[in-house]
Amino acid sequence: MVSRNSFLILFISVFSFFSCGKQDFAEQRGAFEAFAEMVQSGAKPLALSHPMTPEEMDQFFPDAEKIAAEFGVKIQRKPKLIETSLFSSETVKDKEVILIYSGNSFLAYQTLKQEIEELKAKNEFTGPKKEALSRRFGRILGYPVSRINSLLAENSEFRDLEDFGIQGQELHWYYSDLAKAKTFYGEKLGLKLLSETETSASFLIAGDSKLVLNSISGSPFKGSEPKSVALALLTDDLQIWYDHLLAQEVEIKYTLKVKPEGAHDGFVAVDPEGYLLEFEMFRQHPENEILMSELAQMNPEPTSLGEKFSFRGSVTWLYYKDMLPAQLFVEEQLGLKLSTDQGWAKIYGLSANSYLGLVDGLRGMNTFSPEKLIQVKLILDKPAEWENYLKTHSKDSIRTSGTFRDPGLYTFLFQ
Repeated sequence: MVSRNSFLILFISVFSFFSCGKQDFAEQRGAFEAFAEMVQSGAKPLALSHPMTPEEMDQFFPDAEKIAAEFGVKIQRKPKLIETSLFSSETVKDKEVILIYSGNSFLAYQTLKQEIEELKAKNEFTGPKKEALSRRFGRILGYPVSRINSLLAENSEFRDLEDFGIQGQELHWYYSDLAKAKTFYGEKLGLKLLSETETSASFLIAGDSKLVLNSISGSPFKGSEPKSVALALLTDDLQIWYDHLLAQEVEIKYTLKVKPEGAHDGFVAVDPEGYLLEFEMFRQHPENEILMSELAQMNPEPTSLGEKFSFRGSVTWLYYKDMLPAQLFVEEQLGLKLSTDQGWAKIYGLSANSYLGLVDGLRGMNTFSPEKLIQVKLILDKPAEWENYLKTHSKDSIRTSGTFRDPGLYTFLFQ
């Protein structure tokens, strides 16, 4: 069975132009067999052959028919691939392709082709409409969102956060008693104080993940807004932290429960003004295959309490009324990649030590609120260029006074 990663490498190699001439089609046959196997197994709804001149296709097509029969898939010879932003028009200019498919995927291709032709006839196949239909073609081809983003970046003006250099995250929380909050995080949790002013204090969680405490005074908030956020502190030492916080008489909302067969363990503490802190440890589990390999690359960051009191990183949990628009915003506009899927909660890699977690507001330990006492700041190499890009290309984000709000009305700042 051919893996999805093998497919991506294979697709890149075979879609590059080279002349077939009268040569043996061994390489093309191998690629065609691989694609036929992927379609047969359900890994891809539809696949494309290597683009060939009509003369080359005449020579190759009998082999394609034999391979299709062997794998039990269907094929269609097409003189021209539909136009999208996934592939350069020069790549398939004057070339033919073979569509490899099963089930109703060819009907999906035909429907997409008709919609594109209708928009082109009205000179409307541009901008967001062209991007949306290009993404549809990518999904029909079985590409993950990250691959679709990469192809769009190669062949259109599309860009995502990676193009502007993600350097880290700062989670901003707001307090009526800033001094008390500083004491809690600096002394009871032992986080390293990085900087402070009269109205704020920045603490290190681990690596490029930071928590910034702000005074309500002088902020854009009233202080009565719901929190609608939680912070997961990723640690290998749950029991040590749990015993310590109990000894410090920190409020515990959910007690420590250990399930060796589960995907993760943890407990939830409450800070001085009601923000939720989830101390969490992930295990090797089918839903954590990608996440565990990422966590293994993070060095534990010890706190002032000692080497055993450490964190590897963080997850900022955000709560949504409607998950799908939030997922599309994070995946298609920000370009973040899914690290683990918990069903009603999704975790996306944001930077080396920080993650963004999307939670169904009807099922999480917090709920969705149109107002919330939180801001998420992303540190970029090129924040001004990213802001300029969003001004002309953003679709679902809401821009107000230099800040951006996602479909859940969370405020994102870029620095």
